[in-house]
Amino acid sequence: MSRTGNKPIELPQGVTVEIDGNEITVKGPKGTLSMTAHESMSIVSEEDALYVQRLNDTKQQRMLHGTTRSILVNLVRGVSEGFTKQLKMVGVGYRAQMKGNKLVLNAGYSNPVELDIPEGLNVEVVKNTDISISGIDKQLVGEFAANVRAVRAPEPYLGKGIRYIDEQVRRKEGKTAK
Repeated sequence: MSRTGNKPIELPQGVTVEIDGNEITVKGPKGTLSMTAHESMSIVSEEDALYVQRLNDTKQQRMLHGTTRSILVNLVRGVSEGFTKQLKMVGVGYRAQMKGNKLVLNAGYSNPVELDIPEGLNVEVVKNTDISISGIDKQLVGEFAANVRAVRAPEPYLGKGIRYIDEQVRRKEGKTAK
């Protein structure tokens, strides 16, 4: 029994859902998102809530039940509130800047790294070292934030690199001279 899958999805004010077979479209104040549910899942809309129901009790359908509900929750939250990831660059000379539709990172390499910003994302460089990535698609925001972080992942000895604001980097002790 999926506890997550059986919970209703509450729809906030201003969010509408259209269900056309397995195609679900969610519209809200920030935009429109859609998904295709697995054919073994049925989405039912009642008043101000959505319910995900599975057709039978096989192992695969039990796994998809909670996953489908979580994706729908992310769609509803995305069109109503949006998602934001914040990154911080730590290191001497590390900085970020915007050039048109590109994020330019100086992260200790001989040349700056330029990343194209995907359609639907809003990227801001708050300070020279703070980057804010926001959008309505949780997967797109998280993937781009991970790509930015992968340019120079934080290293454990000096703590330099690009990290999430709330990320704790475990520091290691370096070699000691005798």
